This record gives sequence, C-alpha cells and structure tokens, in this order.
Amino acid sequence: MSNLVVPRRSLMLGTAAAALLPATAFAATGPDVGKPAPAFTAVDSNGKTWSLADLKGKVVVLETTNHDCPYVRKHYNAKNMQTQQREAAGKGVVWLTVASSATGEQGYVTAQQANDLTKSRDAAPAAVLLDPKSQVARAYGATVTPHMYIINANGVLVYKGGIDSIPSADVADIPKAKQYVRIGMDEVLAGKPVTDSSTRPYGCTLKYPKTST
Repeated sequence: MSNLVVPRRSLMLGTAAAALLPATAFAATGPDVGKPAPAFTAVDSNGKTWSLADLKGKVVVLETTNHDCPYVRKHYNAKNMQTQQREAAGKGVVWLTVASSATGEQGYVTAQQANDLTKSRDAAPAAVLLDPKSQVARAYGATVTPHMYIINANGVLVYKGGIDSIPSADVADIPKAKQYVRIGMDEVLAGKPVTDSSTRPYGCTLKYPKTST
C-alpha cells in the first residue's frame, strides 16, 4: 500500500510526499529536541482557539492523525490511543490531536466530522485541532500519522517520534511494544529527562497540501 511508511523509508517517503511544498516550508527532521517547541495557534473542532503560548506551565502532547490510516486505526481500534489520552488528562497533561490532512486529501475532516469521530471512537483528547493548511504539521516537520511530540511545561520539545517501538499496523503488536509516549510523559512529569527522546516515526505519509497557501 503506497501511502504506508515505516522507519527510515517513512522519512524519505514522507519528505517526497511534501516535495511540492516550498523547500523552506518545513524540515523533514523537524525541530530539535531540547529546544523551544515551535509556536502555533489553531482552532479546534468546537471553534476554540488554542495557542502553545497559552499552555505554558502545562505538559503538552501533540498527535497528528488521519482516521483512514491503518496505523492510526490500529491504535484507536485497540483503545491504546484513547487510554493514553485519558491517562494524560488524569495527570494534567494537555493532549491535542491535530488533523493536518489538506482539504480533499485522505484524513481531512470538517469540525463536525472531527467531533463525530471523537464520539464514535470514545476518544478523549483535550481538543482536536483543525489544521487543513498543515501549518502545525509543517512547523513540527511531521511526516506521518500518527507522529507524536511531547512539550514540557517550559515550552521545550522533549520528545518526537513514534507512539511506540513496533512499526506495524497489527493490534497484536501493541502489548509487545515499548510505549515511547506513555513512558516519556511519565518521565517529564517526574522531572526526569526523556530516555528515548527522538525515535523513528511510523505510519501513513501525512497528506500535505499540494501547493503552498
């Protein structure tokens, strides 16, 4: 399936998928861990505006999504994504799901569709950010869905990469995988450095706009 990508290959294919964007639009490798996370402002599926600057003092998790991607479905069908979203909320972490597929591309959702998906999947992010121009995704160099990021309370990017260590679309692999985001989140909350701070993302190539806007 041509839109499915895995480590190393995923980075190359993810870059190629966005090659029609200006070369300066984003770097495939994204921002550096240990540096301030890129600022963003986006409107969620309920019309509320979210800004990273307003979340200073909170740990933030970003999750790029495409509901039609088998790798995304893997984690939602198994309730792995929802469980981690609820764990985050219970610990005071702000988990933001970011719908960055361009208008007309696979994974694009309207506000109503995003809310319907949240309800049908029993998902529990703090919000679903609508990013049809892929501005948040560009800022973070996201290449796939799901591509995961953790930002600490000081606004520093402390994790980027995959949700876990096994790059497959098989639900049976979840219990066997190292859960990078869950572990990283707990390390940040405990005031510790994230052990695996940069891992290889896997998933479906993120569907960027074909032309700049």
